[in-house]
Amino acid sequence: MKLTLIGHDDRYAVEQLQMSLFGPDARGEAVSALHRGKRWLTAVTTITADGKTVRGSRRLKASEEAVRDRRRILQQSYYRAAIQLLPQLPPWGALAGVRPTKISTKHILEGGSIRSAAKMLKDIYYVTEARQKLAIACSESTVNAVKKMNAGDISLYVGIPFCPTRCTYCSFVSRTIGKHASLLQPYLDCLRKEIAETGKLLAQSGKTVRTVYIGGGTPTTLDNSQMAALLDAICTSFDLSRCIEFTVEGGRPDTLTQEKLRIIRQHGADRMSINPQSMVDSVLRACGRPHTGEDVKRAFEWAKSAGFDAINMDLIAGLPTDNFDGFRHSLDSVAALNPANITVHTLALKKGADLFERRKDLSSAREVTRMVDYANATLPQLGYKPYYLYRQKYMSGSFENIGWSAGDLDCLYNIYMMEELHTIVSLGGGGMNKVNLPDGTLQRFHNPKFPEQYIALIDNVLEDKRQLFSLL
Repeated sequence: MKLTLIGHDDRYAVEQLQMSLFGPDARGEAVSALHRGKRWLTAVTTITADGKTVRGSRRLKASEEAVRDRRRILQQSYYRAAIQLLPQLPPWGALAGVRPTKISTKHILEGGSIRSAAKMLKDIYYVTEARQKLAIACSESTVNAVKKMNAGDISLYVGIPFCPTRCTYCSFVSRTIGKHASLLQPYLDCLRKEIAETGKLLAQSGKTVRTVYIGGGTPTTLDNSQMAALLDAICTSFDLSRCIEFTVEGGRPDTLTQEKLRIIRQHGADRMSINPQSMVDSVLRACGRPHTGEDVKRAFEWAKSAGFDAINMDLIAGLPTDNFDGFRHSLDSVAALNPANITVHTLALKKGADLFERRKDLSSAREVTRMVDYANATLPQLGYKPYYLYRQKYMSGSFENIGWSAGDLDCLYNIYMMEELHTIVSLGGGGMNKVNLPDGTLQRFHNPKFPEQYIALIDNVLEDKRQLFSLL
């Protein structure tokens, strides 16, 4: 959909909402105009699509203009126009950001009540009642996570951007081992250099590690000796005596063995992620995943036997060839295993994924809605609560990814990272360092994306780490 601006240049704020409401392939034209009067600042949106023209408006006292408020009325006016064309009210209303819970969390941390947070989400952002409840439940978990933080805490992320094969929906920066096996050992050698240097800088800084997360790619693509060497380097270089959560992303069940899981557990990791995405074998094959639902169950039992009490399992609503009955079977099968966490993603069609170009056999928006609604209704009945959520561009149905937790087994790293509560130091290719500066602002440092770049630029990476720690 073409977007024209008149009287302002806040394109990003309006464009992101347009993308969220209509998706990337919508046809038509939208005009977002801002009119300045002596007393009022008025935002007017006109949208023409499917032979129909609609308008929406909102205004703000000119004396109260601020960047945030100006952008808000621009989005509100767009929303008011858009809902006249949409078949149903958007779950997240006029919110276009990937972290909608930051608004309710900030409100509560600053002394607001749950009731006033819900009212704010309804009156200002037009969030539906169901999504209000989700957001506030996640904000309550965030408030509890804040209570577990100490001054000087950071979290560590270690990235392994390699996979055995590439899933059709995946857009992450990752190399497949079959074609790039020669890169793996040089990459690990450079990663150990970054771990050692970062460990020295961290010790000098006086900061302490609160959580560790090894992600990817698929970290368990590493063989037993490579995994042991990586974990040895982490445990040797960093003081983990105050670490309260250590996660390894198992991801693909076909990369897990009993021995590998024992090695990971013996090195202090206490949380494992085993991600089936679906428990329907035909859906797994359509996504390029060679394992089966039975393989998932076997890997889960191996992880339990190795001593992992906190296990996360991911599912995706809207995968190719899947339908409501298939998703329901997947959710019920995973829930029957009683994992600590179940994360329900909604399929996002992102550039870089094979599925972005070849959109075949995808579930309809209505079918995805049924899947998400089933998960949101079923998991609370089984004792799970939502503890974190985020949204993505090009997501089916404009929904969200939700992490569900049994009891108090929230993944703290997910909350600290998503809500940007403290500094995240990322090691390895594709990692993003988020530095919470003393003045309350956030600064980002990006590691080189691809393994080849990371290897070639390792000296630059080490220098960036020195610069990062000089800011803490």
